[in-house]
Amino acid sequence: MVDVDKKAATGHGGRLRIPRSRGALGGLAVLLLGIWGALIPFIGPYFDFAYTPDRAWAWSAARGWLEVLPGAVAMVGGLFMLMSRNRLIASFGGWLSVAAGAWFVVGPFLAALLRLGDIGEPVASTDLRRALIELTYFYGLGALILFFAASSLGRLSVRSTRDIAFAERVWTADHTPVAEEKKVVATDHTDTDHPKKVVSPPADARPHSA
Repeated sequence: MVDVDKKAATGHGGRLRIPRSRGALGGLAVLLLGIWGALIPFIGPYFDFAYTPDRAWAWSAARGWLEVLPGAVAMVGGLFMLMSRNRLIASFGGWLSVAAGAWFVVGPFLAALLRLGDIGEPVASTDLRRALIELTYFYGLGALILFFAASSLGRLSVRSTRDIAFAERVWTADHTPVAEEKKVVATDHTDTDHPKKVVSPPADARPHSA
């Protein structure tokens, strides 16, 4: 019986079950980086850390395609990795994050070719500040998202003994064989072992003779 239970717990459905902590670190990192990537073009001008046009909350097609879109995709992917206990869903979030990170890196090079708009120029007086803005807005940001997403995908692709133990615990909790056995015993139990006690009505409730 134990072997059958373990086989059921570690079958196809069991292989998809993972602890939530499996992709939590990478998912949280990607989520935060996605929020940064989507918001920094709009709030960066408050800190003199921006691309032209350096006006807060100024919308442009380039910002939508090259920053808001990949940032939003990274946030969704990060949430999938952070919250899901299903290996397929968490892996899907990882691949979404990979796509978002790659787009942060290559998007600026393809903007003119795909006619996505002008991303502008970093507002910087020195080459060091210019490089810092470019890295934190696009290339370094995308590389970090790719790193955390790839690391999480690597962890999700490996089925460890911890995953097997987690699948067995979930399967046991779902089926609860001990509780079901107790339920069956309680259903089959008759009242012959415990006869009912007859309770006489109170004297006041008895009918009076004429």
